[in-house]
Amino acid sequence: MLIYLDNSATTAQRREVTETMLSAMENTYGNPSSLHRMGVEAEKLVKASRKAISASLGVSEDEIYFTSGGTESDNTAILGACAALKRSGSHIITTAIEHPAALECFRKLESEGFSVTYLSPDRNGIVSAEKVRSALREDTILVSVMHVNNETGAIQPVEEIGALLSGREHTVFHCDAVQSFGKIPVPVRAAGIGALSASGHKIHGPKGVGILFVDHNMRIVPYMIGGGQERGMRSGTENVPGIAGMAEASRLACGELEENLAHVTSLRDRLLEGILREIPEVRINSPAGAAPCLPYILNVSFLGTRAEVLLHMLEQKEIYVSTGSACSSNSKKKGSHVLRAMGLKDEEIEGAVRFSFSYQNTPEEIDAVLKELKAAVTRNRKMLALANKSAKRR
Repeated sequence: MLIYLDNSATTAQRREVTETMLSAMENTYGNPSSLHRMGVEAEKLVKASRKAISASLGVSEDEIYFTSGGTESDNTAILGACAALKRSGSHIITTAIEHPAALECFRKLESEGFSVTYLSPDRNGIVSAEKVRSALREDTILVSVMHVNNETGAIQPVEEIGALLSGREHTVFHCDAVQSFGKIPVPVRAAGIGALSASGHKIHGPKGVGILFVDHNMRIVPYMIGGGQERGMRSGTENVPGIAGMAEASRLACGELEENLAHVTSLRDRLLEGILREIPEVRINSPAGAAPCLPYILNVSFLGTRAEVLLHMLEQKEIYVSTGSACSSNSKKKGSHVLRAMGLKDEEIEGAVRFSFSYQNTPEEIDAVLKELKAAVTRNRKMLALANKSAKRR
């Protein structure tokens, strides 16, 4: 039995989404920029998809732009906002736990002369609004804080942060909502978010398509230039099947949001309680107690183990989990920057495993995972203990 618990990396595409995309591929394959009937039909499908996604976020249709995914949306929002506002200031506030798609933008901007303040989280992985308040300066032009952390599930206080920025004419609030869109309500208007990023493949939609929300009152300098598609924001022929597929995935996810949330919460609790009951010497890295946390993600450190070894042991049993962000697994930098920013020790980081759930997972799967996980942790600890003992003899 294959058990997939790496849904924060990507999800299995829903059959309804595949059927929607197949229909677009076979029947609506015209270029949306073409003036003939085939082009007009493709344009209508893109427009209907835009309408569906804007409705799910409670925003206007003309505030939604289609992109190739979360990374492009982050890049466009961050780099484009700073290019538009550089005459008003050069200071940026973000967190030390952002996704690499955002962090690499800030490093690029630093090389161009911008000043970036990276705020550290508390032990629950949450950056307080008070920290943002303390970091604000007259020349702050951008505050970028993710809604949900992709490694721990920590929900950031975006509404409180947005309230701090209300009335600051030259300060834009960007939010990476890749992990929250379609899973919990995203308070775009309530938080005063000026730009927001989301992706299709995190909600059982297609890979290679995402959205960027840009508020009417916000200006962004496009960096993808060419034919002027997406009202000049993102040139390049639109991925019509992908766009239609993301709209269908969004419709399904948002329509089932409360039901799915209750289901994955029960799965998360079942696994968490089992780990605490069956496996000694663990540290729960996802927010605990009353701290806000997305139940789709559970991050646990198994002390005295190597997470990569555990991952492959579980893989042999057809159980698929992650050691952190899949999007940065090819990086030369060792260890999770998120867990390090939270103050975890090297041993805790080395043994950290992320389990991420979907509406498709079952209680029976969780029980099977717990059984194999306990055996893998026990075996890994014995292997490491023998290796350390052997090393001391040399």
